[in-house]
Amino acid sequence: MIAATREAEIIRRRPLSAHEREKLLSQYLPPPGVTSSPSRSPSPSPSKLKGTRKPSKFLARRRRPSVRAFVDNLLHIILFHVIHTFFSLYIRIRQTYHAIVNRIFAILYYHHRTPELIRKDVKGLKRLPGHLSVILSLEGGEGQRGVEDLMDEVAEIMAWASCAGISLVSVYERTGILKSYTPTLHSMTTKTLSLYYGSALPHLTITAPHTSPYPSPPPKPTTTTPSTNPLTPQVELRLLSSTDSTPTLCDLTRTLTEMSQHGKLSASDITTDLINAEIKDSVCSEPDLLILFGPTVCLDGYPCWSVRLTEIFHVQDNEGVGYQVFLRALHRFAKSEMRFGR
Repeated sequence: MIAATREAEIIRRRPLSAHEREKLLSQYLPPPGVTSSPSRSPSPSPSKLKGTRKPSKFLARRRRPSVRAFVDNLLHIILFHVIHTFFSLYIRIRQTYHAIVNRIFAILYYHHRTPELIRKDVKGLKRLPGHLSVILSLEGGEGQRGVEDLMDEVAEIMAWASCAGISLVSVYERTGILKSYTPTLHSMTTKTLSLYYGSALPHLTITAPHTSPYPSPPPKPTTTTPSTNPLTPQVELRLLSSTDSTPTLCDLTRTLTEMSQHGKLSASDITTDLINAEIKDSVCSEPDLLILFGPTVCLDGYPCWSVRLTEIFHVQDNEGVGYQVFLRALHRFAKSEMRFGR
């Protein structure tokens, strides 16, 4: 121990030779003949591999692509294409059938812009809706052409309804762009009515929630002012949009809540009849019949409270406004039975 300490002391005092440096590092170096790579771990010795478990034949078989998996994938692809083909064929046949039926109705029941023919088409019906509502959509964006086409459709529907004896028609368009063209819409609708009625056209009034009617109602007749002809039919066009749906109902709920909190209205006074009366005054009355001119049933944000007991009609795969759809809706409404939950 004393000799080793003395030897270490001697080594610290003088520089080491090459042989001495190798002797100091020999205990930290691997045995001769064994090389190691810093990026790869040393391979295990054959003695260590004797205890390892070889992969089973089942796992080796699963790694190889099997014929069964190929057949399963092929069957799935064939089944998908068969279902897709039959469904596409069914859709095409259904669209063709509805197109033929709509064309036949359009030929057999064309109005020729004659009120007498329209009255003849609805003469045998047991009843007609007092309030008719339709849902239209703005096609082609908010350009001038799209707005003109939309107003033409509204004018035609107003003419059909007026000739059939329906005095109140509400038109729902989600964006509410028709409210910005009220004078132009009134002029186009009046022009269309003149093509049906001639000079004896009905008096048209366009209204919208929270706005004054257009044109303004005439003053009450006096003894010196002659009154208008009482025999002139009166028709009303009500314009609705998405702002008259959920936002209006939320505002009404907020108003009733504040009145109840301030003691102006008790909770027992808030009934369905009260809500019906408020919505009728602010938005519109509940329509008897709602016609959809699209291929599917899509209310597109229509006031939900106003369609609780409404008869909804649409023609499958139909595109565009047509008189045959309007007439079929009236026939369906006449045959429907209103049970009101009974």
